[in-house]
Amino acid sequence: MSLDNYAIADQFSLLSKLTDIHGGDSFKSRSYGAAAFTIEKLPQPLAQMSESDMASTRGIGASAAKKIMEILETGSLSALQELISQTPPGVLEMLSIKGLGPKKIATIWKEMEIESIGELLYACNENRLSMFKGFGEKTQKNIQEGIEFYLQHQGSFLYAEVTAWYPNIEAYLKKSFGADKVAVTGAYRNQDLTMDELSFVIAAGIDKIKPVFQTAQPPEIVEETDTFILYKLKIGLKLKLYSAVSNFGSVLFATSGHEAFHQAFEKRFPIVKEQEFNSEEDLFKKAGISPILPILRNDAHFIDTPTPTLIQPGDIKGIIHSHSTWSDGMNSIEEMAKACIEQGYEYLVISDHSKAAAYAGGLSEEKIKEQHKEVDRLNKELAPFKIFKSIECDILGDGSMDYRDEILSTFDLVIASVHSNLKMSEEKAMMRLLSAIQNKYTTILGHMTGRLLLSRSGYPVDHKTIIDACAEYNVVIELNAHPRRLDIDWSWIPYATEKGVFISIDPDAHAIEGYQDCLYGVLAAQKGGLTKEQNLSSMTRVQLEEFLGRRK
Repeated sequence: MSLDNYAIADQFSLLSKLTDIHGGDSFKSRSYGAAAFTIEKLPQPLAQMSESDMASTRGIGASAAKKIMEILETGSLSALQELISQTPPGVLEMLSIKGLGPKKIATIWKEMEIESIGELLYACNENRLSMFKGFGEKTQKNIQEGIEFYLQHQGSFLYAEVTAWYPNIEAYLKKSFGADKVAVTGAYRNQDLTMDELSFVIAAGIDKIKPVFQTAQPPEIVEETDTFILYKLKIGLKLKLYSAVSNFGSVLFATSGHEAFHQAFEKRFPIVKEQEFNSEEDLFKKAGISPILPILRNDAHFIDTPTPTLIQPGDIKGIIHSHSTWSDGMNSIEEMAKACIEQGYEYLVISDHSKAAAYAGGLSEEKIKEQHKEVDRLNKELAPFKIFKSIECDILGDGSMDYRDEILSTFDLVIASVHSNLKMSEEKAMMRLLSAIQNKYTTILGHMTGRLLLSRSGYPVDHKTIIDACAEYNVVIELNAHPRRLDIDWSWIPYATEKGVFISIDPDAHAIEGYQDCLYGVLAAQKGGLTKEQNLSSMTRVQLEEFLGRRK
């Protein structure tokens, strides 16, 4: 089947944009764009025109006519395919964001070294874009809003994103069926880091559940069975409603937790498959064990292990890992410190970027001295509250730190992180991380894999070897609490704590509002069974001072 004019115009339009993104001939780019515009408006299908007729058509010309013939004959355009092959998929995807044209995308890719939409959104959150020519604060905000709108329609969401919608959905269902007949289940109840649907168990039959959304514009029903209805909401999120009439507890249990847990549990307690239960409490009572929290139903570990007293949001005593206007933050150190005091925190660890991060306003040695003077002044004014002197020091490509030891020694603590050359083999990544861990001034290993959830998988690492090295050199491992990072992954927390390695739940805050991300770090840490005693940022100011004193 011949391609229609619109499909051919789309190929020329994309060729025009990619030519600009790659810094190609601007005249060619404009001619491709003009051809796309002309082709879309043509009243006659190109498939019915001769090459000479196309060439003589204003806005197309001989060169474009040859390309059209290639498309009609082969279905594709070799010049376009070559550019696509040279363009990271994430950069191509940026063309879908409202307000992002080829010139800006070229800057984002070539100068900012950002290759995915998720990375770009994270850079907006870090106030990174406004440091580049042509990207003011307003442009940065528009791009951020455009990305958020786009991502809402892709089907997968961060836990933090679903949290914003959850209360209204839950309230609507409880109002419709009764508060005691509705319970959240699935990925949200498990506190999974990402999810594509929000699930509830309803104590009602399918015939009673189905009419709940009989509104002027009801959500689309994606799937319907005897046991559940799956909707797609306008925000892009899927909503699954399970029916449970006489087996509410059985359905709630079966839909909470991961497959590995359920396989182990059913093998140990076959009664859960043989009998129906009205509540989870009855189910666990029949099994003869204490209830296992949904967030710990990840594997067999907690079936025979007593549930620990999990860390809670209120157990965070100070903000570790934060950025101020000295580098790429939105607030001054004084503003950040006073916000900490207002929110009940005992200390702030200010850790601006190091000099290699020039794109983020990284600090020179001279700037460090000036910042330390300001911190000394503020500590006198704000005592007993304390601002700890820190730096997020880049781990360079050869594994060395971004400053000499004599500079690193001036900080109370050092967070060592990889920010550059993220496309590397496991061998290269391990060399860089292990070298930094072995540096005597490294206190915390920051966001270990560099991942961004739903956007960037991060560089490959051998988690066990890294954790073992941190245990040997007394280095803390960060659980970066930003909802797009949550790195180290919670699944490695049990091994880390078994080896005696402290975790540090840190918001990586680039603004005062970033302090709120501690919540998501705590929720992720709970899945790994973390207690407050195993978390660095749960130490009081005095305890942290003593800990740092012992390390020195």
